[in-house]
Amino acid sequence: MSKKEKADKKKEEDLKNIANSKENIDDNVEEVSKEENNELEELAKKNAELTDKLQRNLAEFDNFRKRTQREKASMYDDGVRDTVEKILPMIDNFERALSSIQNKEDSIYKGLSMVYSQFEQTLKDVGVEAIICVGEQFDPNLHFAVSHENMEEYGENEIIDELQKGYKYKDKVIRHSMVKVAN
Repeated sequence: MSKKEKADKKKEEDLKNIANSKENIDDNVEEVSKEENNELEELAKKNAELTDKLQRNLAEFDNFRKRTQREKASMYDDGVRDTVEKILPMIDNFERALSSIQNKEDSIYKGLSMVYSQFEQTLKDVGVEAIICVGEQFDPNLHFAVSHENMEEYGENEIIDELQKGYKYKDKVIRHSMVKVAN
């Protein structure tokens, strides 16, 4: 073999080696691409899972926040109702004391009247209001009938007398009005 033949053979081998290398590189690129695609798919799945988890946690926290706000408001309302229930007997006693005093110009009457007015104003400020009942129709949700009277001058189930004041707080009855009803 001559030098030229050896050189040509060498070139052919080099070209084959280069072609084989190129095929190997293409195969490696294809494998790397498949691996990268698999990794990307796994990362995308993991991302979707984590996003879903985060959204669920955010929704759960929002629900928790709303629930605690409702519970807090409910506890406040319950506290107001409980406190007012305990104060109502004192207010009843003030009303009895005021009605028993004949001399409205007496300083005792004026003093009791001022304290009673402060109680009424405080109840209004908190949101407690007296249930208006005389002349109204009997409502078992607001009134407690103690007696019935047959009186023609009044309408059917009309309240003719209030024996004890009733109170409500935010449309919830704290104490029903004790009333006398006409039949």
